[in-house]
Amino acid sequence: MTTTNATTAATTNEINAPEHTPRLAMMELAPEVYKAMVKLDQAARRHLDPVLLELVKIRASQINHCAFCLDMHSKDALAAGESVERIVQLSAWEESRHFYTEKEIAAIELTEAVTVLTDGFVPDEVFEKAAKHFEETELAHLVAAITVINAWNRFGVTARLVPGHYTPGSLKH
Repeated sequence: MTTTNATTAATTNEINAPEHTPRLAMMELAPEVYKAMVKLDQAARRHLDPVLLELVKIRASQINHCAFCLDMHSKDALAAGESVERIVQLSAWEESRHFYTEKEIAAIELTEAVTVLTDGFVPDEVFEKAAKHFEETELAHLVAAITVINAWNRFGVTARLVPGHYTPGSLKH
């Protein structure tokens, strides 16, 4: 139980559910894959605003139900200067568009389209809207960053990584 959870539980006289244990230690068992993913992540983030990048990572992680990545990228977003309000509203961004710039909305829409490929494909209008707000190099890196966070989410969800213990910057290489 984290300190925050222990404090909350002590205040309400309730006991939180126990933490689950991870299924798989990906970093230790597949270190070459982990290192390659870190390098891919570093390459993808080039040319992108760090705050916008965290919004994209949070939104993909919400869709993919990756609690570990939600914990990590919410904390990283706060450390990069993002507001709690914008992070909280992100899951309902369509009803709270006024919290975001048109460029951020285009990135969020593209994130959703790339993340939920089971709905078909990335619609032309979504891609064209993003292309209006991002230079080609920036757009290519945005698509790469969305692809990378989706891969991280799949590792996190499958390995059942435990959220709540991440400290901003502690996994940066």
